[in-house]
Amino acid sequence: MSFSHNFAILSYMKSLSLSRPHMIIMVGVPGSGKSFFAEKFASTFNAPYVSREKIAMRLGYDIKEADLIAHDLLDELFKTQQSIIVDGLADTRAARGELATKARRAKYDTLLIWVQTDAATAKGRSTKRGGEGTHRVLSADEYEQAAKRFVPPIAIEKPVVISGKHTYATQAKVVLKKLSEPRATISLHTTAPVRPEQPGRRNITIR
Repeated sequence: MSFSHNFAILSYMKSLSLSRPHMIIMVGVPGSGKSFFAEKFASTFNAPYVSREKIAMRLGYDIKEADLIAHDLLDELFKTQQSIIVDGLADTRAARGELATKARRAKYDTLLIWVQTDAATAKGRSTKRGGEGTHRVLSADEYEQAAKRFVPPIAIEKPVVISGKHTYATQAKVVLKKLSEPRATISLHTTAPVRPEQPGRRNITIR
């Protein structure tokens, strides 16, 4: 079955079955569209989705407490050996390194997805959210502060870049193509030993 045919029936896929479970880490400035993609991708594949924003909303925006809860939740989800989508815990390289270390210990691979959107669009989205109530509306100052806190990934992190202005179908196609590549090319851990792919085994299957 060709990749194009697989993607044509994307809406009918029920699970993301990889040769090794992945922690898919979303990064980008507020309003870039990372949460939109993360929620859609997790829903498409029935994958666990850990969102700092959603947890923080429940706690009245106590970010430190939200992060502690999110990491505790990840520790439990690792036991399932299911691929996980993580959104909002990786604004800095140090934070991404911590996530990568946790993933490695749990025998997970990591895939970093960097959603890029021009500053004007991202700021407009963040300061003029819709009425869905899933994200807090930021003031202009809050947006600028959050954007400054974000540390863009560097080459060694091997981020997959998608546009926050493209359709979900186009974004997902890029990510699925990357996930279909051998594990060694998408891991954040360049010193990890490379295991040969099993003959005939597909990285992405449809259940």
